[in-house]
Amino acid sequence: MANDASTVFDLVILGGGSGGYAAALRGAQLGLDVALIEKNKLGGTCLHNGCIPTKALLHAGEVADQAREAEQFGVRASFEGIDIKAVHKYKDDVISGLYKGLQGLVASRKVTYIEGTGRLSSPTSVDVDGRRVEGRHVLLATGSVPKSLPGLEIDGNRIITSDHALTLDRVPESAIILGGGVIGVEFASAWKSFGTDVTVIEGMKHLVPVEDENSSKLLERAFRKRGIKFNLGTFFQSAEYTENGVKVTLADGKTFEAEVLLVAIGRGPVSAGLGYEEQGIAMDRGYVLVDEYMRTNVPTISAVGDLVPTLQLAHVGFAEGILVAERLAGLKTVPIDYDGVPRVTYCHPEVASVGITEAKAKEIYGADKVVALKYNLAGNGKSKILKTAGEIKLVQVKDGAVVGVHMVGDRMGEQVGEAQLIYNWEALPAEVAQLIHAHPTQNEALGEAHLALAGKPLHSHD
Repeated sequence: MANDASTVFDLVILGGGSGGYAAALRGAQLGLDVALIEKNKLGGTCLHNGCIPTKALLHAGEVADQAREAEQFGVRASFEGIDIKAVHKYKDDVISGLYKGLQGLVASRKVTYIEGTGRLSSPTSVDVDGRRVEGRHVLLATGSVPKSLPGLEIDGNRIITSDHALTLDRVPESAIILGGGVIGVEFASAWKSFGTDVTVIEGMKHLVPVEDENSSKLLERAFRKRGIKFNLGTFFQSAEYTENGVKVTLADGKTFEAEVLLVAIGRGPVSAGLGYEEQGIAMDRGYVLVDEYMRTNVPTISAVGDLVPTLQLAHVGFAEGILVAERLAGLKTVPIDYDGVPRVTYCHPEVASVGITEAKAKEIYGADKVVALKYNLAGNGKSKILKTAGEIKLVQVKDGAVVGVHMVGDRMGEQVGEAQLIYNWEALPAEVAQLIHAHPTQNEALGEAHLALAGKPLHSHD
């Protein structure tokens, strides 16, 4: 294996997605000599097959809904349908601009960028298409791919993953979405806005089952109102082709038929055949196991992002990559509090949260030590203007800090920043209630909720 022996990098990163490129940028900023290896495109899943393209589709759907519903605002407009080619051009233009900017950033930080398929060849080296890249430390950031189920063959046409859905050359007349988590409900929302007849199949009791149960119920109510169908509490059994589409059978014998089946049951780590086991790295079901500082059991190897069993979110990958770079540069680092990470599902209406659920709080602190308050957006002027419904729910340790903020409604993802500060700074309701929130904004609803929790409600009943 050829080796550019003149260069031993401080850090060799395998994978140029959110975690990998964040580590590269921060490491280079701190004076580390960094090599970044990526077999596809810099930016990884988030930029090319995840966060960015899905949100572009969702925004196009939002515009379509606004055109349909313009009359209720006194605006005369007509909706003439979806030009899916033009939607894809819009989406791809967004991706292209961000991709070029990211390439420029990596180049400006003087990161050595290596295109090619990498494989871990020792605790301090990665082989890339005939070249050995040596480093004092190796960071694994190879990401994830959509998962399927045994016996469920993905064909890319009738039975598809989110990757296929992002480039589908048509708006399906009908769709079954297997999985009611983040990916499933976001595509359900976008496709419904495009005019698709959508049915979501979720084996758990609720949509977005990791969220607070109140948020799940609010989303289910909103989806019913939008005409998005869903079947909860029964697991998938089989799928077969019909003359014009796909037929899905559940464990209870119930069947559903549609033009396409989107398999949205989550994403699994990319680790097979990359040499991880051969180097003695501890793993579990394909995930690389790490400690709170993202260190594996091999001293010269760390891992971040979807490859490790933490929250599969781009901003978590960023944070983990930065943590590794700063640790290797000798800075003092603090482990990530994953409960304190903001989580947003960008369907219509949006679901946003930070902290723990009411059920989890009761489990930790005891039912008698937990206080929960719901603030209905019906009392918020800007929400009235936008004609959005929903709630903000606060979970507090009795006489103590707010440990959970759970929000449902249009644009709630934009409110999660303040919610993050409230949770992470262990704010008391009375402290947040002292802050003056601009009127009329939806952000004001967060302030009003804390006023109510502090015992001095303004635009809500006590």
